[in-house]
Amino acid sequence: MYRQGDVLIAPVAEAAVPERVKEAAGEPRDARGRLVLALGEVTGHAHAIPGPGRLVREPGPFGPLLLELPEGGRVVHEEHAPIPLPKGWYRVVRQREYVPGAYRIVAD
Repeated sequence: MYRQGDVLIAPVAEAAVPERVKEAAGEPRDARGRLVLALGEVTGHAHAIPGPGRLVREPGPFGPLLLELPEGGRVVHEEHAPIPLPKGWYRVVRQREYVPGAYRIVAD
């Protein structure tokens, strides 16, 4: 497992990735050509993958993300050291916090 700030990246066996995810179109890249895992609402900084890969958002209130890195890659952020990732599939989980009566994604 890997963690960068409020983002957790956990390897997933390819056999555990649903076929609908493997066949789904990925999320669009940002204006800089990156796959954005989490965008800082305050600073505008992003946890992102600058190289090849695909990010698929599953439906749901916290939209679980599945990341495919066919050649490996790295997670970058303006305030953290880059983290190299081997090729494969990953589940990207945003940190959540409890507020009375609900949960919400932590604002960066």
